[in-house]
Amino acid sequence: MKVYDPSRIRNVVLLGHSGSGKTTLAETMMYESGTTKRRGSIEERNTLSDYQDIEHEKQKSVISSLLNMEWRGNKINLIDTPGTSDYIGQVIGSLRVSDTAIFTLNAEHGVEVSTEIYWKHAQKYNVPSILTVNQLDHSKSDFQMTVDMAKERFGREATVIQYPYNEGEGFNAIIDVLKMTMYEFPEDGGKPDKLPIPESQKSQAELLHNELVEIVAENDESLMDIYFENGELDEYQMREGLQSALKQRQIFPIFCTSAKHNMGTGRIMGFLGNVAPSPLEANAPVDKDGEEVAIDPDGDPVVFLFKNHYESHVGDLIYFKVYRGTIQAGMDLMNSTSNNSVRLSSLYWSSGHKREEAGQIQTGDIGAAVKLKDANVNDTLHSKEKPVQLHPIDFPNPTIRSAVRLSNEGDEEKLGSALHQLQREDPSFSIEHSQELKQAIIHAQGEEHLAVIK
Repeated sequence: MKVYDPSRIRNVVLLGHSGSGKTTLAETMMYESGTTKRRGSIEERNTLSDYQDIEHEKQKSVISSLLNMEWRGNKINLIDTPGTSDYIGQVIGSLRVSDTAIFTLNAEHGVEVSTEIYWKHAQKYNVPSILTVNQLDHSKSDFQMTVDMAKERFGREATVIQYPYNEGEGFNAIIDVLKMTMYEFPEDGGKPDKLPIPESQKSQAELLHNELVEIVAENDESLMDIYFENGELDEYQMREGLQSALKQRQIFPIFCTSAKHNMGTGRIMGFLGNVAPSPLEANAPVDKDGEEVAIDPDGDPVVFLFKNHYESHVGDLIYFKVYRGTIQAGMDLMNSTSNNSVRLSSLYWSSGHKREEAGQIQTGDIGAAVKLKDANVNDTLHSKEKPVQLHPIDFPNPTIRSAVRLSNEGDEEKLGSALHQLQREDPSFSIEHSQELKQAIIHAQGEEHLAVIK
């Protein structure tokens, strides 16, 4: 994979309740970009992001998974996350390094519990957020109910960009009130035809268009003046206003998709490229003292480690985001936690279970490394001359606990080693060795979390 200028990178996390279609949307985005020639499915257990045995068994995401693709000259780093809040640690770590979040809403059920939980974390990290109402081809799809719930839960900033022309089992058309056109899709999805908005929909489309223009204008005084003078904003002014409002979380654009049938996906990808912030435009990270750390492609390296995943044939695979400078294979950096030197012996771009060797990775990009000695999630790597320690990920406290009982006496050492490795991968659970009870006790996020650890 080629090295991309930071201005051409988009770091995006997919969030939403289990069953809302995140993994299917990720699969469709990879297909739409031309990265893959065939779309996998959860039922066939061949999706790019859900590749772990436990995910095939449960037929849902358990571990966050990084994918990457090129779309119209931009590189999109896409992180697919679990929809069950028991795996909140996987979600928060992904949010921490993302510059935009896409929340998938199930058109049948609207805003569900896990979505609300994840929304609060997106607020905490101040991540610009996009909503897509997915599964509009479902017989019980209810777009308006979903929009009403979004406005109630997330505020009036939840603003319709698109609405379905014919939701339900025959769904194949979307009316876009930003572009003021209708997209009609072929039966198998893909590239739509652009058509005039039907006469019966013109008044509704114009109403929603005006609502969109007003919310964009009201967040920018100069645009508001233009709006009052002309009664409209042109395409350039709308893009400029949307970019600013999205970054400041003053608007949460609502899109329409049927990820299963590849309808609406390309429009969201285009919006990411044209409107969503690049790493250079994103909100700056803060250090342990709460001070902003400037994002600078020409500065000394600053690298944040956000995920650790063990693979039997390679060992610990540690995922990171470069916030400053450029790193190269073979480079030595200092670990702010241990104050020890760390050699970046091998660097990779990772996409699902596939990895491609990277000679260098620059500001804004997300990569992976193997065999980083004494390096863990939440560590910051930096140059010896300019030490930096970024604020760590705040993992939630566990909510449930269970004693571990060995089936074979004498396996204590093996058990301890296994639990230690799992905790390195998932800091959202903890291990207690109770002297009083003479037991190992696992503190986890829920019953399902305990079952997966087991």
